[in-house]
Amino acid sequence: MRSSVILKVMMAITGLIMVGFLLMHMYGNLKVFLGAEAFDHYAHWLKGDILYPLIPSGWFIWIFRFVMLAAIVLHIYSAAVLTGRAHRARGTKYVTSKPLQQTYAARTMRWGGVILAGFLVFHLLQFTAQVIKTGWNSGAGPYEMFVVSFEQWWLVLAYALWMVTVCMHVRHGFWSAFATLGANTSATTRKWWNIIAWAVAVILYVGFMIAPVAVLIGGVR
Repeated sequence: MRSSVILKVMMAITGLIMVGFLLMHMYGNLKVFLGAEAFDHYAHWLKGDILYPLIPSGWFIWIFRFVMLAAIVLHIYSAAVLTGRAHRARGTKYVTSKPLQQTYAARTMRWGGVILAGFLVFHLLQFTAQVIKTGWNSGAGPYEMFVVSFEQWWLVLAYALWMVTVCMHVRHGFWSAFATLGANTSATTRKWWNIIAWAVAVILYVGFMIAPVAVLIGGVR
């Protein structure tokens, strides 16, 4: 855990786990176009009998949450330690070169991570813990919570801005993860990983925003 190489690998793997989760979550959100019954059934299925009887009913969601929490904690821990070491290194007389990656996304990865963490807490309190109610009442189903929330323009705007930060983070992080894991072996592979990273980021943005926008303009009620 003290090795910078191990920390970078751990950061890459946990980052890819979270990208996989985002793609799955995006797919689930798109079920809102199938109507309330399909969307609510999917939401309840996630908390029900997945992998049953291999594991007891209802256990999957808690195992999944534990894995995701562990990935987030390890990702943040790795980022914090590596950032601290980078700052200390820049403060020594031995470091004279500028960082190699100077894209906007690269320069804002750290603050982007902080913004993501803050909105993630809000998102969990809103739809998972149901502590923050954005227009809906206690006892509302998943479909009702989704539609009522995104009928409000300010929430769609906040979500859109947050997803910009998410996708910038994903674009740079996805590419960096495969570079860390040794997949960028030539100029050609670097080019293709960059193209794939952009494609994943665009797919996530469009996939996550299409449903809230559809609700806002009345396409989903």
